Amino acid sequence: MEQPARQYVSSVPEPSATVAAARTLVIDLEGALLRSELLMEALFSSPGRMLARFGAGGQAGMAALTEILARARIDYAHVPYDSDVLNQALAARARGEKIYLVAGRFAGHAAAIAAHLGFDGVVTPADLAAGDTLPFDRASIARIDSRSSSRAGFKTWAKALRVYQYAKNTLVFVPALTAHQMNFATLGYALLAFLAFSACASGAYLMNDLLDLAADRQHPTKRHRALAAGDLKISSALLAIPALWLFAVAASLFISPLFLGVLGAYLATTIAYSLVLKRKMLVDVVTLAGLYSLRIVAGAVGVGVVLSEWLLIFSLFVFTSLALIKRFSELSMRESAGLADPSNRDYRVTDLQIIAAMAAASAMNAVTVFSLYVSSTAVTPLYSRPWLLWLMTPLLLYWFGRALMMAHRREMPDDPIIYAFRDGPSRTAVAAMICIMLAAI
Repeated sequence: MEQPARQYVSSVPEPSATVAAARTLVIDLEGALLRSELLMEALFSSPGRMLARFGAGGQAGMAALTEILARARIDYAHVPYDSDVLNQALAARARGEKIYLVAGRFAGHAAAIAAHLGFDGVVTPADLAAGDTLPFDRASIARIDSRSSSRAGFKTWAKALRVYQYAKNTLVFVPALTAHQMNFATLGYALLAFLAFSACASGAYLMNDLLDLAADRQHPTKRHRALAAGDLKISSALLAIPALWLFAVAASLFISPLFLGVLGAYLATTIAYSLVLKRKMLVDVVTLAGLYSLRIVAGAVGVGVVLSEWLLIFSLFVFTSLALIKRFSELSMRESAGLADPSNRDYRVTDLQIIAAMAAASAMNAVTVFSLYVSSTAVTPLYSRPWLLWLMTPLLLYWFGRALMMAHRREMPDDPIIYAFRDGPSRTAVAAMICIMLAAI
């Protein structure tokens, strides 16, 4: 994990004899111990509850908001602490030194953090400046302070924006490929559509991570996400979200107003999914399948080709199966780790069998739809050798079966589409299907 550069300034000399004589360690809460911003932690501890309280309070302005944030329920056990600073504090505690936090705002939260970590109390910067109100001898202070502003690097931003998830947005190229419209102009519009969807999706991922901070920090793998781990400041994410969405709008306008409408529908559905729909049993699965299919619709609109109803129906079954496999993988991981049912999903670990059955049924329906398509007259105008397309059927059966088996064996930790890009046999199967389709033209 990429750690931000930190500069620790001590008010006492470095020799071990002097350090051993120090009786009090003073640590800046924000900028040193806490790898986040206390204001933002309070705001996003429960965003819905905060907004409800603010709206029902009858008062407006920053004073009312500050009062509400001061009473926010922050999970002090899971906020991101700097491991180096925390280890120094534990070592000082082992030497018998007293430990105080320095906090200039939200004294209640600072005192709660000090109590949670077993520290002796909290002082303000004004107390340190005055000196006469300190609960310890000013001459015995050793201070850990961070004055350098740490900026997230490229790897941190790539992780937060989930650049690896851009593989899903390659679906915008599918309509042009299946309609055999692979000229330079068409590919240019498809590429622009890919960039618009990628920027839009990254903004949505950041927003989703902000709303899910508390749940992600208690998750065995999601706690390593950039925002949950404190690698990326919450305030930086709040600035990046509108910038990404503005870029997506600008790119969409170069394509067509209709494409912008489709992208707007995608964004609105994504926001609804992050706020409400993902907490509804099976509604989240249908929504995810719709969002995947919407990428294909956007690709058809972007390059100006007529979307085949066969492709749309096939896509809905495929993506419903993949969404169910994703839920199965998440729940099976929790079962293997001995964790309780997820708090931000309306599923139980005991639902694993029915989810697996539904995923397999959707996959077989997708293969059936493809077989009916190959048998129909719709293939005649597009393929001179349509009989070759029958060779894709066993490959589809193989890939869906493999995905289900890997999920059942707890060997699919990623999104199934991302897994397909990383898994060697899956890449081989997809490449073989593309070759068969090209040979059938």
